Amino acid sequence: MKYDKEINGLKNWIVAEEDFCQEYLGKFESIMYQGNGYLGIRACTEETYPGEVRNTFISGTYNKFHPSEVTELPNAADVIGIDIYINGKKMNLMEGNFKNYSRYLNLKNGELVRNFIWLGPSGEEVEFTFKRLVSLANYHLVAQEVLIKPLSKPVQLKLKSGINGQMTNSGVQHFFEGEKRLYDGKYLNFIQTTIESNIHFVINSTHSFFKNNEYYEPESIILMDRRKIFFEFNDKIEVGQELVLNKLSTFHTSRDKELEKLSLKEIILESLKELREESKKRYNQLLMESEEKWEKEVWSQGPIEILSTDGFDQLAIRFAQYHLRIMTPFHDNRMSVGAKGLSGEGYKGHVFWDTEIFILPYYIYTYPDKARLLLEYRYFTLDGARKKAKENGYEGAMYPWESAWKDDGEVTPVWGAADIVTGEATKIWSGFIEQHISADISYAIWQYYQITGDEDFLIKYGYEMLFEIAKFWASRVEWNEEKGRYEIKGVIGPDEYKEHVDNNAFTNYMAKFAISIAIDCYNSLREKVDQKVFDELNEKIKIDDWIEKWIDVQRKIYLPKPNENLVIPQDDTYLQKEVIDLTKYKNQQQVGSIFRDYNLAQVNQIQVTKQADVIILLYLLEHYFSKDVKKANWDYYEPKTLHDSSLSLSTHCIIANDLGEKELAYQLFKKAAQIDLGPNMKSSDHGIHAASIGGIWQCVVNGFGGVRIIDGKLRIQPSLPENWSKLKFVIYYQGDKLSIEITKDKVMIEKLTNRNREIEILNNQQFYLLKDKLVLKI
Repeated sequence: MKYDKEINGLKNWIVAEEDFCQEYLGKFESIMYQGNGYLGIRACTEETYPGEVRNTFISGTYNKFHPSEVTELPNAADVIGIDIYINGKKMNLMEGNFKNYSRYLNLKNGELVRNFIWLGPSGEEVEFTFKRLVSLANYHLVAQEVLIKPLSKPVQLKLKSGINGQMTNSGVQHFFEGEKRLYDGKYLNFIQTTIESNIHFVINSTHSFFKNNEYYEPESIILMDRRKIFFEFNDKIEVGQELVLNKLSTFHTSRDKELEKLSLKEIILESLKELREESKKRYNQLLMESEEKWEKEVWSQGPIEILSTDGFDQLAIRFAQYHLRIMTPFHDNRMSVGAKGLSGEGYKGHVFWDTEIFILPYYIYTYPDKARLLLEYRYFTLDGARKKAKENGYEGAMYPWESAWKDDGEVTPVWGAADIVTGEATKIWSGFIEQHISADISYAIWQYYQITGDEDFLIKYGYEMLFEIAKFWASRVEWNEEKGRYEIKGVIGPDEYKEHVDNNAFTNYMAKFAISIAIDCYNSLREKVDQKVFDELNEKIKIDDWIEKWIDVQRKIYLPKPNENLVIPQDDTYLQKEVIDLTKYKNQQQVGSIFRDYNLAQVNQIQVTKQADVIILLYLLEHYFSKDVKKANWDYYEPKTLHDSSLSLSTHCIIANDLGEKELAYQLFKKAAQIDLGPNMKSSDHGIHAASIGGIWQCVVNGFGGVRIIDGKLRIQPSLPENWSKLKFVIYYQGDKLSIEITKDKVMIEKLTNRNREIEILNNQQFYLLKDKLVLKI
């Protein structure tokens, strides 16, 4: 891998591969995947190889193959694959020789480019260039350009290219095959329909050929096979002559908002009309249109500049912004961001707390309108959360640990990997007892409101969710008569290596937070907002019946306090568990290595933590805890934390920076960025790590940039790594766009818009008023 490649004057924008290795296909398929939030395609090569994983996913198109399985995003037909034959020999880099190999992803415009010279068995030297984009200008469009030039002798070329519906999700086929047809002699049309959710996928492809920049039509034949439709093209290419293939493909589904009221026939006709229009353009024009959208929607909207002695830091934040954009459905509030984005089959496309806690902050500060869409998704899944609460004997809304389509409810698999002791499948308890997700959603709603001031969202969606979540927690707590307090028993906290624990500190504190916010909103609605809003909500969900219980729980819920050593017990028994030497696992090359020696039941009895638990509590509710308490808990828990989740490193980076550990914080930032970009060539096989990607942005803006919301106030308290001389970024706050530039000795804050006359800024425990510009010493 190469991160310092410069292309056409672009520096720190390029993620590159300088040699081909079949063993590491998965790494590059994931980190170089392309998308636009509607559609995601792994960066598979055009030619096929053993071990590749060809994935094409469309947001929100979940299906369940069988009642015994869980809902997942189905792997749609492949349009990328092209079989290439030179003088009857199939071009393949494993079997033939090649030179001058390069593949790179341009983060600035989303284009994937691959070059090499193929050396055939009969002395052929053929130069290949493959270009590809998933358009940001047209969410439905995928464009490819293939350039082929013989260098040593003329070649007879054969291409097989079309639509391949023989794809599966690791063996599971989610589709019925529909009609295959050729329109107008050049437009391939393929229909597939999901087995259970009955979603129609309409996929079209067309091919255009050019020689010497002139359009021409090679000899061709249309072929069909089971779940496949393709053209076979044949032509002779002379030495020095360049053949150019432009292949355009489109994806539409019956779940698309603009198409959902149309019949399948009407969708086909609309999709073909669109492809006909797009096929009038050459590849470079389509690239330019998409590139303009990238500049407007991403790089101008939320630019981040890092001046560092290591250019990788600038590349890392751009890599994060690139992936945050292509994983997020800007087009539809009925869907959200999966834990692997749209990059692979990992976690089946399900939505976790990752979205609210790790990804949403980027959108709140950079795209407030898109952050609202992600929260609206949680509103549309509210009935499923109510259903889950009722099924478990509770009131209100108990959100699924893993969520998919808005009507699916809980979709966490029940069984996981083999237990090394018993040999049986390990039960996955998260869907049953990892319940902090509901409080996490309350936290996210309140963060969004504090940063945006979007009262309309609260009235239409937010209040109802906040009240229903508070009802759940008030019905979930258990009264301990002997100790005179409410407790939360039998849960999993963020540390998933501790199951069935009582009074997980993170869960209890966050539950109290959720109830406290509901009480505040109740009082606010009664006092400040139109009484009609309160009356309608009260009629719908009976909040008057709950206010006294909320107040009682808020006052009496048990919150684990710092002990004599200032350590907050992670749960009732963690501090009494066995302590072992974790050096071997702290220095591991592969996450989860502890399970080669212990099963989960044994790990449950050891003082070892999977990921930030108490530490993330110190971050999210930081104003509850003194610096001394933060330091004591860092010293206690970090040595016991294996960072076996990609969510962990960014949180630890931010807390380390808060504690003045600048070098350590910087190293943790680098490790977080290297989860996908680093030297571990197997870390991303199942897809990129979406929460970690969001965490990279948080390290930069919330960590080193010091941007936080503390008790409803905007605090900017930066602390740069030693090798950074400048950090500059923009955020949106209460409707205004702010430019923040940080150097070693000062922070300069400028209002780029003027919605609010003054903005109150907290810095070094003092408040300052930002009118136009504000310069503060560090």
